[in-house]
Amino acid sequence: MMWLAATVTSTVPPESTQQALGYPSLFLLVLFGALVPVIPTGALVSSAAVVAFHQTAPFALAMVFVTASLAAFLGDAALYWLGRRGMKSKNGSRWLEAIRSRAPEERLAQAQRKLAEHNISVLVLSRLVPAGRIPVMLACLMAKWPLRRFSRGNLPACLAWAATYQVIGILGGSLFEEPWEGVVAAVALTVLVGATPGIWRRIRRTTTA
Repeated sequence: MMWLAATVTSTVPPESTQQALGYPSLFLLVLFGALVPVIPTGALVSSAAVVAFHQTAPFALAMVFVTASLAAFLGDAALYWLGRRGMKSKNGSRWLEAIRSRAPEERLAQAQRKLAEHNISVLVLSRLVPAGRIPVMLACLMAKWPLRRFSRGNLPACLAWAATYQVIGILGGSLFEEPWEGVVAAVALTVLVGATPGIWRRIRRTTTA
């Protein structure tokens, strides 16, 4: 998080320093965020895209895309592998319990129905919908998908996810001259996108009641 904090100051570090610290930091944070879904990884990718947008290096944005999508893919694969181990164990595992705790029964049932109807394509949408990744992952675990099958569907999902949040960052970076202003705009937009589905569900429950 120190790298991201540096981007919101008026004095931006040299590009060589940003690249030396930024890409490894982004990779580790997105990887850890995939395993422990409490880090706003979408905001991280958008912020990194803003900084890359303002750099003169020709492949800065491409590096952000590759770093974010690879970290997300490896993190998801590791979490799914740990979940499969928990499913096979008589006593389960703390990783499996963590996945289950973040997948309410209603969302899990919905994910299972969509997985049965649309198969692998559901994985792509689950990565793009806020809080949709874990219920679909648990549905795949309960359907006893092997890791290889899950990974085949999860690869395009991670690529689409990284591209989406990178576009948000590019839009934020293009609106402002200073990188820190673009970071603030990108983070605000990312938070708004993430909060919208939850607000919509509350409105529907209130209307139904």
